[in-house]
Amino acid sequence: MFQSLPKEKILFLINPNSGTRFKGRLPELIKKLTNPEIFEVEIHFTRFKGEATEIVSQKLQEGYRYFVAVGGDGTINEIGKVLINTEAILGIIPIGSGNGLARHLNIPSDPKKAILVINQLNIKAIDYGVINNMPFFCTCGVGFDALIGEKFDQNKRRGLSSYVKTVISEFFNFHPETYQISIDNQKKTELRAFLITFANASQYGNNALIAPKADICDGELDICILSPFRFYKALRIGIRLFSGNIGKSQHIAYYKASQIYLERESEAIIHIDGETRRPGKNLDISLISKGLKVLVP
Repeated sequence: MFQSLPKEKILFLINPNSGTRFKGRLPELIKKLTNPEIFEVEIHFTRFKGEATEIVSQKLQEGYRYFVAVGGDGTINEIGKVLINTEAILGIIPIGSGNGLARHLNIPSDPKKAILVINQLNIKAIDYGVINNMPFFCTCGVGFDALIGEKFDQNKRRGLSSYVKTVISEFFNFHPETYQISIDNQKKTELRAFLITFANASQYGNNALIAPKADICDGELDICILSPFRFYKALRIGIRLFSGNIGKSQHIAYYKASQIYLERESEAIIHIDGETRRPGKNLDISLISKGLKVLVP
């Protein structure tokens, strides 16, 4: 007699604080649309930052293979850093403020369509970056965008309009730093920068394309260095950023590398997938090729 294959356990971790969308109906939607012939569904609402990491670590030991981040890039990071270099697989339902990784991977912003992507079981191995032993999957960096990440995180209001207001209000108080950078073990170079972004994916989120040509499977990070500029040029740079043409700006330079070492003047903040950290003055950044398995369209 024919016996059906055992179902895969799949854990959906919903971050109730991601983005602005109401999350109350998501469990019902997930149960309704997730293919019951493939998956045995479990759903959990996280209660605090870092809880997703704890839960995934435990469930991995129990034999779970599929984990779905229902949130933004920060939620993906909490889950993905446990799954790197394992046989476990990450799914994404993007409900965050920016959703940079999901946008890069063409995962639909509509939760219904994102669940259908999970059902297709199309698995892609992607690269991930590491900065001072902390993994990242979309972007990390220093300078103005890290400052904005910290201010935006402190702001109770989410969304693109709130982000733009934060950018404008902080611009005049920001003082660019001087850095010493070594790329792929080459001689150190001194430079002054408005921001430096290490991009595994093409964007910060909200289609702000800081590295339009970034390839998440090419084994290299795109290093994006934006030099200081006057405020009257900010609008044009912003337009280029959102239109995918920032590479045409005279203020930006691009490099590709798998190993970068950065020395800073101060122990300022950095951003990692939209979250901020203070890991010290010196930063060691590297790229790990195809170390995370993700469900994609």
